[in-house]
Amino acid sequence: MQAESFRSKPVLGYGLAVGAWLAAFLLRAGLADWFPPGFPYLTFFPAVVVVAYFAGLRPAILTSVLSGLSAWWFWIGAPGFDWSVATGVALGFFAFVVAVDIFFIVGMTSATRDLEEEVKRSTALAHSRDLLYRELQHRVSNNIQVVSALLKLEAGITSDTQAKRVLNEAATRTALIAKVQRGLSDADGRATPFDEVARDLCADALAAAAREDVVVDVRDGRLTLTAEEATPVMLTMLECVNNALEHALPSRAGRIEIGLSEVGQERVLEVRDDGQGLSAGFDLNKTRSLGLNIVRGLAGQLGGQFLIEPGHPGVRATLTYPRQES
Repeated sequence: MQAESFRSKPVLGYGLAVGAWLAAFLLRAGLADWFPPGFPYLTFFPAVVVVAYFAGLRPAILTSVLSGLSAWWFWIGAPGFDWSVATGVALGFFAFVVAVDIFFIVGMTSATRDLEEEVKRSTALAHSRDLLYRELQHRVSNNIQVVSALLKLEAGITSDTQAKRVLNEAATRTALIAKVQRGLSDADGRATPFDEVARDLCADALAAAAREDVVVDVRDGRLTLTAEEATPVMLTMLECVNNALEHALPSRAGRIEIGLSEVGQERVLEVRDDGQGLSAGFDLNKTRSLGLNIVRGLAGQLGGQFLIEPGHPGVRATLTYPRQES
């Protein structure tokens, strides 16, 4: 039976007090011939400690009083209540020791109960916070998905070819942001590693481009992303993959390698392909590509740098940025 049962039900607590005293009394009586003079309380101290721990203050006081009186009558001096100075000193010693025992034991058990209650409250608050966070994440994702659907709807009814293309690209990017938001954590609220989300997004990109001849290999990606870095990193990765499909591997089979690593206080996203390489005179700072300009802006948002350089073979694109605190 747990200590809380004795504390919550006074009958059990006081029953334990009387039972512990009686057991200590019988044990002391049974060992009376074995004990030398001067040990009248030896079996009673443990009884007081046990009752103080399991039943609390008042039952412990009851055990102490019964123990003191029975020791005074039977084992301090001649049988009966002896009122000598020596007896008073012995009784005072007993009262002091049991008072100290009760004070510390009751105090520590009370502090332990308070700590347990605080832990329970903290756990409940943490659980509520996680539920609210996931609900917020879900709602944000849904709202972004609605924006994407509206952009697609607008693209479907416009007759301007250039506007249709821009709206479709915007719809695709907003849909990607929604998917990244949903992929930040799993059903249990644990942060999802980069490689799992990256493989899912790359599979969608290959399916959308109908490219079964291109292999995407995501490696070194067990790092998890914070909410602040997830969208910029994933958008950058997907833009690099789409560029590789469109420009580096437009009409032949190939391979794209993706990795996210941590070097000191920085994280490095690398997307490498084995395609036809950069065109002559390519300058990232002068490109008119909307996607690459967006990526440069995302790199600035992270306080990092985006580079595209020859990969020998193909192209090597890297995003380097300071590590975000989780």
